[in-house]
Amino acid sequence: MKFRITPLNLATAAFIVLAVDIWINGAKLSGGQYEHFGSAISWMFLLFAVAVAFLDIIFRNFFPETKKIWLIEISFITLAVVIYLLVS
Repeated sequence: MKFRITPLNLATAAFIVLAVDIWINGAKLSGGQYEHFGSAISWMFLLFAVAVAFLDIIFRNFFPETKKIWLIEISFITLAVVIYLLVS
């Protein structure tokens, strides 16, 4: 089985790196340090990483071609960002 790099693989790796960084350094927002929320935020990012990895597996099963996977996953990420920006 060949390992293929996809956008959701990169997002999963970014969520894991972010969770480890927040776990080690703590969460900092506008100069204040939230010592009690660091582990909770880290667990949320790890949950996001698991969800994104699961979505990547689902997309790989439906679309066997790497080019289609890239197109579908980039479209999914763009849609998620647009919905996030509209809601917030």
